[in-house]
Amino acid sequence: MSGAEGAPPRPLAVIESLSTEGDGVAHVDGKAVFIQGALPGEIVEYDVTRQKPNFDKARVARVVKSSASRVTPGCQHFDICGGCSLQHADVSLQVAAKQRALEDALWHIGRVRPETMMRPIIGPAWGYRHRARLTARHVPKKGGVLVGFHERRSTYVADMTRCEVLPRHVSDLLVPLRGLLGALSAPDRLPQVEVAVGADVTVLVFRNLLPLTPADEALVSAFADRHGIWAWLQPKGPETAYPFHPSTGRLDYVLDEFDVRIGFLPTDFTQVNHAVNTALVRRAVGLLDPHPGDTVYDLFCGLGNFSLPMARSGARVIGLEGNPGLVARATRNAAENGLAVEFGVANLFEADQVPDLSRATKLLIDPPRTGAIEVVKAIDPARAPSRIVYVSCDPATLARDAGALVGVTGYRLVAAGIANMFPHTSHVESIALFEHPAGVVA
Repeated sequence: MSGAEGAPPRPLAVIESLSTEGDGVAHVDGKAVFIQGALPGEIVEYDVTRQKPNFDKARVARVVKSSASRVTPGCQHFDICGGCSLQHADVSLQVAAKQRALEDALWHIGRVRPETMMRPIIGPAWGYRHRARLTARHVPKKGGVLVGFHERRSTYVADMTRCEVLPRHVSDLLVPLRGLLGALSAPDRLPQVEVAVGADVTVLVFRNLLPLTPADEALVSAFADRHGIWAWLQPKGPETAYPFHPSTGRLDYVLDEFDVRIGFLPTDFTQVNHAVNTALVRRAVGLLDPHPGDTVYDLFCGLGNFSLPMARSGARVIGLEGNPGLVARATRNAAENGLAVEFGVANLFEADQVPDLSRATKLLIDPPRTGAIEVVKAIDPARAPSRIVYVSCDPATLARDAGALVGVTGYRLVAAGIANMFPHTSHVESIALFEHPAGVVA
């Protein structure tokens, strides 16, 4: 029986696909309905949570016909925590949905189709998240301080005692962290704990809005020693973060295939999934195929995640990035790895700071979500790099830029595919290869 006794029956929907947020998509009486917790091919009853003129938001009340891809979520907090949205779908469905989202964006936004869809890059589905920003909230009515991700579509902090997508040793810290923060002199003035896991050390960055008292400092130091982590403090913005206890150490990750170690600060941007990043770098370098004699520009280069491996080929590599701190650390990384890479600061969102790309034989682009439209517009069709590898964290901006590369500059979209960087979420990381028939070659 559907609905409460005496209440009208709940509406019924046949789920057609997944939305970019991981909700099931249906059309009921001509209106789109986005249903949290539903999977393609299912028939579900649902409760409407929000009504808009052109669509409704809803959540599953009962699954009438279940998908063969439906699985039991691996985390006990899945129903409330907003960190994951797709644990109820098996990984093969998650990957297929992301690949379809990429194809749809490329066609509907960029009006382009890749000649080949590459095999998806996949890695561990659990314990993969080596970077995380945890919220801390003092909630006396729940017994003290909560530490974790926000509740789904809420500003409240989920009452969680473990997290299956964090490495086990980090997940095991959630309960001890609650105790530590609750014991500090001002538990309501420490709103965030940032996690960064390196090859040899794990860092917790405590965002402290007030200076720690001597007693607080002793508690944090003892916690770091007991759990084998490196504690940092961050009194203001990310640039103010500094090592607290122990006072020295090294945070880095390793790309063994290229004999490269990349050092970073715990507040720097790095990919959250080390295994998938390793495979992504391998694919990007393989597709670009740098050789001695090539001049390769790595735009939005960050710490040198792609620059340093490409430099192992003997190609001339020039990395450009808008953040001076990242450029300084990339330069140090090159020196420590014995590699000659030319790094420089450039705001690549400004047309006048994009370099003369006619000198490049090949190009790697790895922009943030806003994409790289100014870079794309700066490419001269008569002197275009012969090959471009574009790594993207947003299919929409990749599609927009791909449309310009193909329709205006004359590139072919040779191949595209996804990297499942964030399993159990709807986030789509992707990679695309473009080739120019008359491009500049070494």
